[in-house]
Parts: sequence; C-alpha cells; structure tokens
Amino acid sequence: MNVSTIANYLAKALKIDEFQDSSHNGLQVANSGRVKKICCGVDASLEFFEQANAHGADMVICHHGISWGDSLSRITGLNYQRLSTLLKYDMALYACHLPLDAHPTLGNNAQICRTLGLKKLKPFGMYNGKLIGFEGMLPKPRRFTTFERMVSERIGQPLHAWDCGKKTVQRIAVVSGGAAGEIAEAGEKGIDVYVSGEQSLAAYNLAREYGINAIFAGHYATERFGVQAVGERLKKRFGVEVEFLDMRIMV
Repeated sequence: MNVSTIANYLAKALKIDEFQDSSHNGLQVANSGRVKKICCGVDASLEFFEQANAHGADMVICHHGISWGDSLSRITGLNYQRLSTLLKYDMALYACHLPLDAHPTLGNNAQICRTLGLKKLKPFGMYNGKLIGFEGMLPKPRRFTTFERMVSERIGQPLHAWDCGKKTVQRIAVVSGGAAGEIAEAGEKGIDVYVSGEQSLAAYNLAREYGINAIFAGHYATERFGVQAVGERLKKRFGVEVEFLDMRIMV
C-alpha cells in the first residue's frame, strides 16, 4: 500500500480541510512510499515511535502530531530527535486533531458516546467555529454515582467526578481531551453530566454555579478512541495490518 493513497483517503474521510486548527492535520512526515503496517496512537512521542518501530510499523497515525503552528520552524533539539527518528526508521507520520474529535462515526466523541450507550445524538461543543462534541441521552435515567462507575469502567482512569447537580441523570454531553471550558455550554443547555478529559479550576467553579455534574476521565483516556476507529477503517478498506499501541498515559 502506498502512503499517499492512505493519506489522501483519510483527508477526505475526516474532512480535514474544513477545520481551523493549530495542528497541521494530514501527512506531517512522509516515508519512501510503501506501507505494510500502521501503528496508531494518541501522541507522536519518541517513545511511541520506538514502540512502533519495534512492532514493525512503517507508518504511524496519531491524534497529537508534531507540527503545530510554527512549531517546526527550527529543526533543533526535540524537533530534530523526533524527525531524525522517523527518517531513520523510514516511518511516515499522519496526524489528525480536531477533525478526529468531531467526526460523526470515527471521532473520539462519537466513539465515547457509543461506548457509553448514548442515544439521540446531536452535535455539541462549539470550538473554532465547529461543533466538535456530542450530546445524547442514556436509554434510561441513572443515579449519577452509577453513571460515574460506568465511565470509569468503559473509558478508564484517572477519573475526577464532581457531584454538583442532579442525583439522577440522563442527558449527557461529551467533548474529549482538554475541553474543560465547554462545561459552560453544557450549563447553559441544562445538561445533566458533562464528560471530558482534563479538569480545571475555572470549570469547577462553573460546575458549582450552573449546578451541573461533571466527569473528567483523563485527556489520554478520552482520546484513544478515534485513532483506534481509524485503524479499523483502514484495515477493512485496504487490508493493511494495523495495531493500536496503548501507552497508558495517566493524564
């Protein structure tokens, strides 16, 4: 399989050109062209590259790439180490940030909603002019403490739960990663529980003032879903070998 074929397919499937993003989404580093195995992961780190090489990958797909704004304006220090590692292993890097949060089937947030069994989904979470999350309904009302346990079991740790609202909940909003600030939109819309990755002090005060419950299940944990779904799609469409490498980062 050719790397450009995969990159072009993902660009169209994920609609990367429709998003204003600090990440330069798409093929960030090419290889010599051939792809026999892809490793998917959340973060484009040196540790991930080494693990991917050990698993035989010649392409990696990450949610958080290495090219953000003018971050690669100088190829020194860590930039040099990352690029030289990819070049040494002839390993291509494809990255997709906001489009992989927002995608209605492959995205982190859609996949989390599916994992939690939410129904009647509709877009939620305005960021940079695009709705990147979803809100939905539990099939039946649950105690907040019961829902908290379900999130812990199905998404993972670390888990921070703020019991600031209704004791029985049904209407849930989800925006993965570092989206604590979007709790304000959830409060304005009367959401029962806001689910995201990283907590913040400002978000805690908003939860108290709006009287809304919130669960923060970890930035990494909430953003494993999209790259896994993309990997499965590529495996089915192109027959290429794909493996998700879980680095188990507890943040």
